[in-house]
Amino acid sequence: MNQKTDYLPGRNRASKDAPFVMPSYRPEVDEYYVRPKAAWDRMKTAKNSQQTVYIYGTTGTGKTSLVADFLARRRYCYIDMANTGMEELADIVQKEMHKARQKENVPRVLVMDDLHALESQEDKSLCGQLIESMSLCEDVWLILISRAAVPKWLKPVFVRSVFLILGEKELYLTEKEQESYFEKWGLSLTRAASERARELCEGDPLALKMGAALFKNIPKEEAAKDKTGAELRAIEKAQKNMWDYLEVHVYDQWSVELQEFLEAVSIVEQFDLGLAQQITKHKECGELIGRAQEAGNFLMEYGEDERTVYELVTPMKRSMRRRLSRKYSQDYIRQLYYSAGSYYEIEGNVTEALKMYEMCHCEDGIFRILVDNARRNPAAGDYFELRHYYLALPEEKIRESVELMAGMSMLWSMLLNEEESERWYEELAAYAKKKTGGAKRAARSRLLYLDIALPHRGTVRLSDLLKQAGMLLTERKIDLPEFSVTSNLPSVMNGGKDFCEWSRRDKEFSNTMGKVLSLVLGKYGKGLVNIALAESYFEKGGEDYEVALLAGNGRMQAEAGGKTEQVFVAAAILTKLSILNNHMESATDMLDSFQKKAEKEAPRILPNIGAMQARMDLYAGRIGQVCQWLERAPDENMEFNVMERYRYLTKVRAYLAAGRKEQALLLLEKLRYYAKNSHRTYIAIEVRMLEAITLYRMDMEGWLEALQEAVTAAEDYHFVRILTKEGAAIRELLKTPALVWQDQAFKKQVMEECGQMAEFYPAYLQEKPEGTVVLSEKALRILKLQAEGMSVEKIAKQLGLTKAGVKYYNQETYKRLGVNNRAAAVAEARNRRLL
Repeated sequence: MNQKTDYLPGRNRASKDAPFVMPSYRPEVDEYYVRPKAAWDRMKTAKNSQQTVYIYGTTGTGKTSLVADFLARRRYCYIDMANTGMEELADIVQKEMHKARQKENVPRVLVMDDLHALESQEDKSLCGQLIESMSLCEDVWLILISRAAVPKWLKPVFVRSVFLILGEKELYLTEKEQESYFEKWGLSLTRAASERARELCEGDPLALKMGAALFKNIPKEEAAKDKTGAELRAIEKAQKNMWDYLEVHVYDQWSVELQEFLEAVSIVEQFDLGLAQQITKHKECGELIGRAQEAGNFLMEYGEDERTVYELVTPMKRSMRRRLSRKYSQDYIRQLYYSAGSYYEIEGNVTEALKMYEMCHCEDGIFRILVDNARRNPAAGDYFELRHYYLALPEEKIRESVELMAGMSMLWSMLLNEEESERWYEELAAYAKKKTGGAKRAARSRLLYLDIALPHRGTVRLSDLLKQAGMLLTERKIDLPEFSVTSNLPSVMNGGKDFCEWSRRDKEFSNTMGKVLSLVLGKYGKGLVNIALAESYFEKGGEDYEVALLAGNGRMQAEAGGKTEQVFVAAAILTKLSILNNHMESATDMLDSFQKKAEKEAPRILPNIGAMQARMDLYAGRIGQVCQWLERAPDENMEFNVMERYRYLTKVRAYLAAGRKEQALLLLEKLRYYAKNSHRTYIAIEVRMLEAITLYRMDMEGWLEALQEAVTAAEDYHFVRILTKEGAAIRELLKTPALVWQDQAFKKQVMEECGQMAEFYPAYLQEKPEGTVVLSEKALRILKLQAEGMSVEKIAKQLGLTKAGVKYYNQETYKRLGVNNRAAAVAEARNRRLL
């Protein structure tokens, strides 16, 4: 457990004239040392094949102790690179390789410690050559130790020689090993303290050692009074002591330049090279990042969207922030946050920009971002995400900006508060009356935009408003902001607004409103008429050929200078048409192909593409994939966001398939309230239909009433597909004799198509069989660790099992839960409240 500095007497790290080379020296481990079995087993595997081992981890993680323990009964040469020059190293290597060749079948063992101490490129290059020569020598087993992962200068050798890597986490003790460690100290912790130690220390040997020392020194009187409390306080203090230790014994040993760099970038959770340069104003950030990576295992690196992102590990991030607050003035720290905020603002990451501006009290920056966001339509902006910032603005500040008054009216409408929305509309109208010139023109433009776009106003008088807008645009009397017809949903008819009423006279509207819509909507107008007609015909059970032709033509028009959001609607119509005709494979290929386009051109629609794919999984009965999607779906219990309505409706269906009927009903209640207050006819029908299915499955009254309302409304608009797409889930309900149909032709079409869908997709919304699933304590423990994202290897190591043992438990768990992969098992276990 103790560091090698504790058991290497007489070392002088500062002296380069007296290299520390003791081929016969044998580092020792202290009396409390507990062997991490998984790491030991991997060392044994490497020894059997003479594979070079590279061990890395922060100070105190037991790197040298592991090697000393493993080689306790063998002779080996130990070399400390912090105090060994290259000439001495070359001489030692030459002698050891010569000795190895003299003794056949008795390989020499060389341990090179503190590789991170090498500084010059010349030393690194020469050391790399020596390491490669030793790695390739069959008579030498080489063990390398460093605080950092394999550095860039050693990676060519690593690739050619194929090192066995033992990372920091692999040196941590498992839960069982942690218990053994405390037992060696003569400690018997309360369960609460043991679990807290596990949570905070995660098996880190240094943290556990500090904790054990504090536990040992708890006064008897204090322990007798409240042992649990005393131990919990001790473990919290141990964590703080560890941070202090690292700060003094590790961070303070780095160059001042590197310390200042890491302190500055610690203000953000993650950073790339550009952000680091913006915060620190340092030209050589790339070099500093490289030095930080070689200094220790503190800086994580990720590849993200063709750029490299870095993140300080949490303990170091906290420590650096603490150093920052202690060492520098508030003005300096605020400047760092301002620099980060301005970078995020330029990059379009408004959420992070606002956090930074809030930290440095930059009101101008916050105001600027909120005004810019208010210029966007709800689908392109972040109204809901930024609502707390908007609602915190003083009203007198809002009244200074046309954009903010309009934005507040839109935001309140999205939050289903019609009264407040109209209040801010009137504030803007009063402003328009007082002003002249450009200010008046801007206010009038925003008022007309709100007349058309406010969610709670529905589509009453919308035709007249659009015609008025077209005329004013032609006369150049207004400048309208960009509208969103779809709100990033795969629908025009049920997108930004509910156009069910227009569907009654779809051909007429396409002839009378087509040119007006193209003028008012700009790019959103390209392909709109054909796509809207295709969707209306599809919903009313029109001919497949005509639907496909209109959707295809509309898609081509939208792709020629229009919006990707409109292409999404066309692709969705064609996908649903393929599903209707039992061509699920073609539907999947079509949507997957469009997804690649959306990833580049319209990332905001990706969540709804994912929801549509989840609906396809429901048809196919792929409950595992559905459960995975359910884990990523928005949480309606945390906050209800009307912009997530398509995903919420998908989530209701996923709940039903997973047997979570109560949750489905609660979400439907929220959706029903939204549909009523925002005049969403289509969603209202859909909600009542899904409520009927849910209540029926719960054996509750009211299902027939809900179904009757849905059928009557669908019949009124001749919406065939809103019923038939539910196939096997609703077919038996529709056969109910008490259900009243006004149009027998409509009923016949619905029943025939619904039966066809039930035959094509019999597993659709088929509820998982109820029943109690019992998992053993170990199987449940493994599943919990998997839910935390832990790999099979790490689970095996932590629980003291073999990989094969973990996989056996997994297979048994999968069988009991009726799934075939880890993600589905975790999701199903959560569904059944096992986790």
